[in-house]
Amino acid sequence: MAIDGAPGAGLTKEQLAEEVTHLSTPDLLKTPFGDLEFFDGVPRAESVQSIYDALDLLRGIDAFLTAVPGASLVAMRRGLRTAGVTSPDIIGFTDPRANSGGLYLTPNTETTYGTTFLDLKAWGPTVIEAPPQSLCVIDDFWFRYVTDMGIPGPDRGAGGKYLFLPPGYDGERPDGYYTFESPTYANWVVLRTLGGVPAMKQTRIYPLAEADAPRENTFVNIADVLQNTVHANDFTFFEEIAQLVAEEPVSALDPERAGTLAAVGIAHGTPFAPDDRLRGILDDAARIGAAIARALVYRPRDPEAFFWEGNSWKNAFVGGSYEFLQGGARNLDARTQFHYFATVITPAMAHAQVGAGSAYAYTAEDADGHVLEGSSTYSLRIPADAPAKNFWSVDLYDTQTRSLLQSTPYPALSSLGGEVHAEEDGSHVVWFGPAAPAGRESNWIPTIPGKAFFPMFRLYGPLESWFDKTWRLPEIQKEA
Repeated sequence: MAIDGAPGAGLTKEQLAEEVTHLSTPDLLKTPFGDLEFFDGVPRAESVQSIYDALDLLRGIDAFLTAVPGASLVAMRRGLRTAGVTSPDIIGFTDPRANSGGLYLTPNTETTYGTTFLDLKAWGPTVIEAPPQSLCVIDDFWFRYVTDMGIPGPDRGAGGKYLFLPPGYDGERPDGYYTFESPTYANWVVLRTLGGVPAMKQTRIYPLAEADAPRENTFVNIADVLQNTVHANDFTFFEEIAQLVAEEPVSALDPERAGTLAAVGIAHGTPFAPDDRLRGILDDAARIGAAIARALVYRPRDPEAFFWEGNSWKNAFVGGSYEFLQGGARNLDARTQFHYFATVITPAMAHAQVGAGSAYAYTAEDADGHVLEGSSTYSLRIPADAPAKNFWSVDLYDTQTRSLLQSTPYPALSSLGGEVHAEEDGSHVVWFGPAAPAGRESNWIPTIPGKAFFPMFRLYGPLESWFDKTWRLPEIQKEA
C-alpha cells in the first residue's frame, strides 16, 4: 500500500498472473462429493445441485456436532416423561440407585439420583427448596450451566430456597431467594443427596405464586422403569432439535449456532418440513456426525484428552472448563466429546479439587490398543493407595448406547464395603469377561460376548497424587 501518496512498486504482470492462479477455481474440481465443473469460475448447470447437496451435508454434519448438547436433553425429558416424570412437581429418583435397565448416558451405580424438568413457560418463576447436604445442578435446555445447589452452591449445603426466572423476566424479584434467570424455559434439575432417598424427599418445587402455600411434590421411583433418554443418531436427531428450537425463545441461542441450524431448515417460528432430498442428506449428516463423535470419544486426537502420555485412559472434560473454553475460543471437539457420552454440566465436575467432588477416567482399549470386547477376559490392576478420600469405583458401559452394560443390573465394583478382594501389596485386580476367573468372583464384572464395552474409573474425593499424576492407572490387560 502506498504511504502519504507515494506510488507503490506494484506487481509485475507475471506476478499478478501468479496471484490469479491462487484465487481461481479450475474448470474441473475433483472433490469427495464428485467432480464439479465450472466455466471460468462459474458453476456449470449440471454441477450446481451437487454443490448445494455438498453444502447441505456439511451444514448438517456441523449442526449435528453443534447441537448434541440440546438433543441430549430433549431425549432426557422425553425418556423421563415415559417414566411418569411429566411435571416439575413430579420428581423421579433411583432407589436404591441407577441400574442397567434404562438407557442413560454413563450414570454411576453408586449414587441415588433425583431428577425433573422445570417449565418456566407454564409455571413462570419457580422455587426449588434444595435439601441440606446435597449436590444438585440446574442446566438449561441447551445443556448450559445455570447454577449448583447444595454443597457446591451458594447455600453451601445448609439447604436454601432458589428462585428461577424465565427468559426476559421483568417482574418482581422477592428477597429471601438465591435468584437466577435462565436463557431457556425448560431446565434440567439433577438432585443428589448424601442422606439418600429420605433426604431427597425434602426437596420442594413449586411456582413462586404458591409460596405461601406450596403444593406437595410427588416422588416416583424410576430405577426399574425401562426408558430411553439417549438422543438419536439418524434423521430423528434433527426433529429433536427442531422441537427444542420451536419451544425456546430466539434469544436462547447465539446467532452463529442459530444460523447453523437455520441453514438446514430449523428456525424458530418456522415448521421443520424438509423435502425428501434434504431429509436424506440430513439422515446421512447425522450418521456421519455420530461417526465423528464416536471418534472423538473413543479415539480422540487431542493429546490433552489423555491423562498420561503413552496411556489410553482419557479425560471426559478436556481443558478443565465447563464451557469448553481454551484461550478465548470454544473447544468444539471437547464439547462434542463430553456431551456425546456424558451428562450434567457444572464447574464442580469440570475442575475437581483435592479432596472434593469426583474425578473420572475411561478407555475402550486394552494395552495393545485393541477395542475391549465381551468374549475375552481382561484384568485391570488398580495400584495400592488409590487417591480417593472417599472411595473408587469402576462401571462398565455399552459402546453403542453409552449406557450401563446390560450384562447384569449393576455392572460395577467399588472399594465401598470391602467386598473387592485386595492383593498383598494393597492393589486390587478387577476382572472383565463373560465368566468369572476361578476364585475371583468378588472382583469380576460380567461382559457380553460379541459386544464392545468401556470402563469408567471414578474417584470420589480425588487426592493430590491424582492431580500431580504420581499415581497412575495401568492399561487393561487381555488375558491369554
